[in-house]
Amino acid sequence: MGIFSRKLETANFASAPVQAAAGASYIGNFINYTTGSAEVRALSIPTVSRSRDLLAGIIGSVGLKHYSKQWNGEDYDEVYLPLEPWMETPDPKVSRSFFFVNIFSDMFFYGAAYAYVTTRYSTGLPASFTWLPAANISSTEQTGIPQYFGPSKELEFNGNPLDVNNVIQFLSPIEGILKIGQRAINTSLFLDQAADRYASLETVPGYLQQIDGEDMSGDDLGSLASAWAAARKQNAIGALSRQVQFREFAQNPQEVIADQRKYQSLEMARLCSVPAYLVSAPTEGASMTYQNAQQARQDLYLFGARIYMDAIEQTLSSAQVLPRNRYVEFDIEDYAGSDDSSPNGMPNNEMDDEL
Repeated sequence: MGIFSRKLETANFASAPVQAAAGASYIGNFINYTTGSAEVRALSIPTVSRSRDLLAGIIGSVGLKHYSKQWNGEDYDEVYLPLEPWMETPDPKVSRSFFFVNIFSDMFFYGAAYAYVTTRYSTGLPASFTWLPAANISSTEQTGIPQYFGPSKELEFNGNPLDVNNVIQFLSPIEGILKIGQRAINTSLFLDQAADRYASLETVPGYLQQIDGEDMSGDDLGSLASAWAAARKQNAIGALSRQVQFREFAQNPQEVIADQRKYQSLEMARLCSVPAYLVSAPTEGASMTYQNAQQARQDLYLFGARIYMDAIEQTLSSAQVLPRNRYVEFDIEDYAGSDDSSPNGMPNNEMDDEL
């Protein structure tokens, strides 16, 4: 088992061309790190933020298991091994949760995430990593819109080339929501902005109608409406002459916006691949029952987090990270719970079979 006591070496970039390591000088200098503006806009939508947080809660809390496969004559047995240090703390400077949540978030938003190898064993295999924000990474050969076709052979960090041999690329099997969901995200933002405008109104929405006297010009009507709106910000009580009457809209725009926002929250749940009831989005012809609540943890894993967790596991089990016939996987039993029964009432081993 000498593999677990291998000598550590700092990643050496001297053998690479100078330009290939230029981007490495920016790594760890956080003043150069940014969060993409599109990501910030998406996170300002409560349904997106809640969906991301629910999925991140699984991925950030579940540990890794390390194993090899052994043929027993009929099938493969998994022989579990001690964890490598990086499996418990991929980046020694931050928590495991911080590292994996950010890897997931970039896959969720951009369809790809990146980790840079900071130290290696004497065998050349990675011993530690640091997360690189996808917002700072660009590829000169593929944009990732709407999808990535494979690992990029040319990467830049803040516009400076990186040695791709030192970059672990986590490619999501589904497209990032910022790549395919801009229309839905923009619609949600527009509806939120409309709700903000109506929330600032001191009276119900309506219009002023002249019912007597000489017809007022368009400018005069506009001035009257502006003065009426400005006065309502100071006093909820207004006064009008007999020539002008205030009328409420037949259909209250606030109610229309509220209904549209409810439907849009369902659309965002669909975009984020999270069961709607988990983010309190209304569903047509269905309601959350007690049985649904018991299944919530399992549904969140199966329909939301699993596809990202599988991609992370398989990337970290590749030859770029581990020796042949060595694998890592998330300890889903840890998520299912350590009690005698799982949250849905079935024994843990039965829940594991379901998962």
